[in-house]
Amino acid sequence: MKLRRVSLLWRILFSTSIAITALFAGLGWFMQNQFANVATASLEQEVRASFQAYDSLWRARADRLSAVSLVMSRMPQVRAAFGTRDRATILDTAAEAWEGVSRPGTLFVVADPDGAVISTVGAETEAALTEAIRGAARHFPNQASGFLLSGRRLYQIAVTPVYVAGGLLNVMVAGVAVDAELVRELKNSTGGSDFVFLTHGAAAASTLDPQAQREIESGRIAGGPERQIQVAGAKYYQFSSTLSDVQGRPVGELRILRSFEAADNRISEMRRRLVVLWVAAMIAGFALTYLLARRLLKPVAALDRAAAEIGKGNYDVTVAVEGGGEIARLAGTFNDMCASIREGREELIRQERISTIGRLSTSIIHDLRNPLAAIYGGAEMLVDAELSPEQIRRLAANIYRSSRQVQDLLQELADVTQGRAHAREICRLRDVVIAAYEPLAGKAETQHVEVRFEIPEDVELPLDRSPMERVFQNLIANAIEAMPEGGSVTVRAESRGLEAIVSVEDTGPGIPAMIAPQLFQPFVTAGKKNGMGLGLALSRKTVLSHGGDIWAEDQPSGARFVMKLPM
Repeated sequence: MKLRRVSLLWRILFSTSIAITALFAGLGWFMQNQFANVATASLEQEVRASFQAYDSLWRARADRLSAVSLVMSRMPQVRAAFGTRDRATILDTAAEAWEGVSRPGTLFVVADPDGAVISTVGAETEAALTEAIRGAARHFPNQASGFLLSGRRLYQIAVTPVYVAGGLLNVMVAGVAVDAELVRELKNSTGGSDFVFLTHGAAAASTLDPQAQREIESGRIAGGPERQIQVAGAKYYQFSSTLSDVQGRPVGELRILRSFEAADNRISEMRRRLVVLWVAAMIAGFALTYLLARRLLKPVAALDRAAAEIGKGNYDVTVAVEGGGEIARLAGTFNDMCASIREGREELIRQERISTIGRLSTSIIHDLRNPLAAIYGGAEMLVDAELSPEQIRRLAANIYRSSRQVQDLLQELADVTQGRAHAREICRLRDVVIAAYEPLAGKAETQHVEVRFEIPEDVELPLDRSPMERVFQNLIANAIEAMPEGGSVTVRAESRGLEAIVSVEDTGPGIPAMIAPQLFQPFVTAGKKNGMGLGLALSRKTVLSHGGDIWAEDQPSGARFVMKLPM
């Protein structure tokens, strides 16, 4: 019983742990996906914000270059120097003015209206400058800005025309180099986004590590729309933008990359927290389930013990009804059931006692009929008839035997009432059968019924003699009663191994087909004028109590009963 309660407790704990695990696994998977989606969207927004910050910063630089160039073009000393058209004067004056407002790594060029370079500071090739100035001429008298690739260096430039007395005197080109210092400044100003400026497949400036930069330069990772990429084993979200010169032609590409490292770290941290939360929830779930299961199983265990007591026959057991709810109602119902069982059991015992008394009385009445009839008939003949001494002696012997039979029946009744069992004795079967027939001999002679006994003298059986005499008496009496116009009855016996086979056969009308299936059931009489239909039922019960059996065999005519008895 205890093992069953433990098994039930563990089943509850196991099912609860599975439910909690599945719940938290599903919740963790959902939260992780949601967090990953949010992280991706956040990175996308950060990249867009980085590009907007870059664009604002770049525009501010372009505006500053334009403003500085415009201020310089209007300075009197600069105009005077430009007016001399002396290359050395222009170079000295312009360089002095530019150094006052610029920083290292900048570009400054003075050219004539045709684009021929007069003086230059920081430029590597004059051909690119001449082309840029001629391309910007269509914007004059307005300034033009864009990117310039001079040799191996990339610049952001502003082209400013210098007009004197309504005529174009010179052209100034001011620029800032796109170098490592510039991209570091961009990265710091955008909160950690990486910048790569590409020209002709090579990086002019980059904040990526050398391995990642080489993968970008290899061309295996294309630009284009915003998307996730894998660079040097790390995940990035990439945004691309084209770099155009003063004429709007592409001269390079800008790629802004935002690393997933921070997001992955946050996701990993979230996973760790989810695992800790899952373990804590599992422990809490186990503890809570264990306490609830103990609380639930305690009244169930009490019901189990009470049910076991009922199984042992103790119907006085009751279960304590504590609290409310289904278990309390079940306990109350269980107590009501026990009370009903006790009442029903008492009523059943009472009815069984009445039924037992009725069956016993009916059996006694049936068994007393034959000896009382013999006593009554013998006494009547002694009173009314003139009999010879031999006949008187014979009637007296019958009356004596019948009286002894009545006395034996009463003794059996007393033994049953007091719980005493009859000891069986080894009896000669022929003597038992003949003793059973003697009270019926007069009736057989009156009805001209011949009774033959084909029973060997050596057939001996362990029998309770008095009940077995009544069995044979019932069978022979039924056969005689079935032949009022005369006939014959034969009782045969033979030994077969450890059993004796005994048959009682008559030449009467046989067993009616309508009662053959119920022949050994109580109160089956088939229209008999006398009798209660208990003889065969009581006879079969007696034979079964001796370890044997009795049955009727089909005959073309007459009736044949066969019984087997252990030897």
